[in-house]
Amino acid sequence: MDLNLAGKAAIVTGSSRGLGRAAAVALANEGCGVAISARGAETLDATKRELEAGGAKIVATAADFNTAEGCQAVFDDAMKAFGRVDVLVNNVGGAGRGDEDEVWMEAYERNVLAAVRMCRLAVPVMRQNGGGAIVHVSSIWGRESGGFPQYNNVKAALISHAKNLALELAPDNIRVNAVCPGSIRFPGGGWDRRANEDPEGMDRFVRENIAMGRFGRADEVGNVIAFLCSERASWVTGAALNVDGGQSRSNI
Repeated sequence: MDLNLAGKAAIVTGSSRGLGRAAAVALANEGCGVAISARGAETLDATKRELEAGGAKIVATAADFNTAEGCQAVFDDAMKAFGRVDVLVNNVGGAGRGDEDEVWMEAYERNVLAAVRMCRLAVPVMRQNGGGAIVHVSSIWGRESGGFPQYNNVKAALISHAKNLALELAPDNIRVNAVCPGSIRFPGGGWDRRANEDPEGMDRFVRENIAMGRFGRADEVGNVIAFLCSERASWVTGAALNVDGGQSRSNI
């Protein structure tokens, strides 16, 4: 299926590895120019070279999304490279453990405020261009209880933000959705580390928790993100879509 994304310009935050990288690959494969970004310049540059080898137009920005300045730098580099933004994928995230104020604030800033700031920058350009698509990468542990408190809290907040922004921006032809992955294994990720450290325990976890009997792959999430960013999903906005192999248990 041609997603009609050729010639569009996308920003994907936190895109040097894992789900963000998979989203960038999927969008680039559909003909998008993609602005990728992460804190680590070395891994980011390697991802840029890999994507460019496939013929994609890529701009890479090393930035800290915990700051407004970092978000602005990513947006500015995308606009310099492409002159427009049609797609925004807010993937940067994660949360530390602990109940201290600074742990909670860092989780909120890294996940929610980063997405809010990027939307604040991209939406005026999308309006000017007649529309666009935004996807927040949340989690099944944002749609229902699970994970540790900080993670569950900020992932739920991302879904709430996507829903409310979708209603606000629908008249501008800007669609906003959330993708909710389950347990995804990719090199260097948390599930990969756990599987390597405790293969028997992780085999048991999969059997007991994931109906399809395996961990998900990053590209399976990336492909769903690319679909939601395309006109093939033109009637989908305000949704929180599970990509979890049957892992979650909520009816809604």
